[in-house]
Amino acid sequence: MNTAMNAPEGVDVFQQWESELRGYCRLYPTVFKSASNARQVDEAGKSYIDFFAGAGVLNFGHNNPRMKKAIIDYIEADGVAHSLDMHTTAKRDFLEAFVATILKPRDMNHRMTFMGPTGTNAVETALKLARRVTGRRSVVAYTSGFHGMTLGSLAATANSYFRNAAGVPLEHVLRQPFGCEKVCLGCNKGCGMASLDALRGQLENSSSGLEPPAAFLVEAIQAEGGVHVASAEWLRAVEKLARDVGALFIVDDIQAGCGRTGSYFSFDGMGLDPDIITLAKGIGGFGTPLAMNLVKPEHDDHWQPGEHTGTFRGQGLSFVAGREALAYFDDDVLMKEVAAKGQRMAERLQAFADGRDHPMQVRGKGMMQALDVGDGAITKEVCARCFQDGLLIGASGTLGSTFKLIPPLTIPDEDLDEGLDTLLRNLEAVLEER
Repeated sequence: MNTAMNAPEGVDVFQQWESELRGYCRLYPTVFKSASNARQVDEAGKSYIDFFAGAGVLNFGHNNPRMKKAIIDYIEADGVAHSLDMHTTAKRDFLEAFVATILKPRDMNHRMTFMGPTGTNAVETALKLARRVTGRRSVVAYTSGFHGMTLGSLAATANSYFRNAAGVPLEHVLRQPFGCEKVCLGCNKGCGMASLDALRGQLENSSSGLEPPAAFLVEAIQAEGGVHVASAEWLRAVEKLARDVGALFIVDDIQAGCGRTGSYFSFDGMGLDPDIITLAKGIGGFGTPLAMNLVKPEHDDHWQPGEHTGTFRGQGLSFVAGREALAYFDDDVLMKEVAAKGQRMAERLQAFADGRDHPMQVRGKGMMQALDVGDGAITKEVCARCFQDGLLIGASGTLGSTFKLIPPLTIPDEDLDEGLDTLLRNLEAVLEER
């Protein structure tokens, strides 16, 4: 289906004046006017269930009423909207809440670093610090990993489509196989532990010619890479190897964190102790931009004041909304709902996959679920049909062969069920036509 042929009136200004870089609007060719929780409405009045949620930003839904009220109250009180890294009441409230709600219950003493407002800024800052701490250059990153679009994070990103746009060599990264929890569709063997043992052998052999890295950069769940879930055993082994060779262990939790998987961090309960955790997307709560690294104090002490900076690291509205987001973790009500909804999503997808001759695989954790159909042409056609039927859903993974389901954590049950019905009905129709 050619969605460009179905483009509505009112998009000509975008087509004439906005850069060819625009991407998501080609997948969802309409002009949105309003949004609430798990629905967006276009200017023609058509309502869409949102299984995309701002690429993982809107964990707490569009226009979350608690956050909206807090932001409006803050603006009406002339609260500080922009402050670089100066002290503000909004930042203090956020810091205190994060310490009390997230860090202290986990016996963590990490410091909070604010930089630019996006995930790639968080990764760039983490890599710079790791190289500063260790005096080394190279970073171990993983197949199918995604860490951002600026040159340092892009070097660690695996996707060739994004990498090819760099225009310069993307260096100082050693690519290794990811240690999946289950053997992925189209892969005939698990490769994570075996390759990790081989890498250890090289790093411990003084004649291998392989220099020890500054850091191991890993996602516990590769969201953009196709929702590959790492095994806890493999992640612990990666952390141990990092410790043994004097490298930092960095977990990128930018898309999978902030409650998406049923706990605040996607790696909670695995016995991990990262040196740095990168966060962004959902941490700002309302869709307002915010990125933050959690850094162990002994590493943070290597910074000099102002040595790494950014204009938009003092976002008052993001701190206000982010503080309200943290209130969802004062008890376990929302996380129990995430676990229940995530289980229902996985069961619906698995039941569909089990009843079809076409090879498929269900992967995920909590409310980050995926259905890999092994064919990007199928996902493209289904996503287009879903859009016509009022569902916003996207694809990820190699050649876009995997449906990635990341609705707001606050999605009503009826919208979740209707969205799943729409996806599976359209997938069934496309498979029958082939």
